Amino acid sequence: MDIVTIVQILDSTLRLATPLLFACLAGIISERAGIFDIGLEGKLLIAAFFSAAYAHYSGSAWIGLGAGVLASVVFSLFHGIASITFRGNQLISGVAINFLASGMTVVIAQSWFRQGGRTPSLTGDQRFPSLDLPGAEAVQGVPVIGQIYGEILTDHGILVYVGLLCVPLTWYVLYRTRFGLRLRAVGENPAAVDTAGVSVVRMRYAAIVIAGVLCGIGGAYLSTSLAAGFVREMSAGRGFIALAAMIFAKWRPWQGLGAVLLFGMLEAIANRFPNLDLGFITLPSQFMTALPYILTVIILAGFVGKAIPPRAGGEPYVKER
Repeated sequence: MDIVTIVQILDSTLRLATPLLFACLAGIISERAGIFDIGLEGKLLIAAFFSAAYAHYSGSAWIGLGAGVLASVVFSLFHGIASITFRGNQLISGVAINFLASGMTVVIAQSWFRQGGRTPSLTGDQRFPSLDLPGAEAVQGVPVIGQIYGEILTDHGILVYVGLLCVPLTWYVLYRTRFGLRLRAVGENPAAVDTAGVSVVRMRYAAIVIAGVLCGIGGAYLSTSLAAGFVREMSAGRGFIALAAMIFAKWRPWQGLGAVLLFGMLEAIANRFPNLDLGFITLPSQFMTALPYILTVIILAGFVGKAIPPRAGGEPYVKER
């Protein structure tokens, strides 16, 4: 494998890992507050549809982004009402969101556009353009730095860089702010937080709204940057892979970045080599397509180690009288 191929794979890795990164960070925020969020997949999907639809109608990718974020936050609030206010089962609520998004996007897309559950192709300002980082062309001839900065890190949509910036931002909020301390405490011992005069309900709603915003950006990236429009089920299990990456990272943002880059690289390799010839065996295209999902199962089956979720995760909080 030559250096050009490696650079192309790493460039694709960054693009393909971005929606996983947004969903992974959303899951970390939500579960740190004690709310299991199986509905990441559904929120990515609903955000991808409304982003593409409103980008098409308005002619602006930014308006599409706003619509996608709003749709994702609304779905997050549905999850919050069911699991926080009415103290329902968080897993069932998340699964219901996935089913609702899967059916709702196809029905509305067919009603609005009559294209079999798709939106029209997006062009021009309806999509986020690629950006060139300052000095990228000047360093392209420099060994290593030229490949990393001048070819791999440059020429991506703005949401890729937003995703990368969200990693240190999420870490800082969780571990260096009072809000983050309270958020993590709510996921570990909500009774103690309540005794200290902090509203558990308010903190958990704040967490799911933040998670909704992150999923909304991830979904918008899928349809207005990575692709040129919405197609049915275009999230393609990314929400579930993000959950696996979150567990693999043990609910830590920086480790989450590494996990989603690993999954993104496998998908990039599968796209680059539909039939991978290893010399002694040729891996068929079906195996290469399934490779990221196979890795998800393998990692969760035995390579994560001891991953301990927040102690109050998945449990509705009942205020003591």
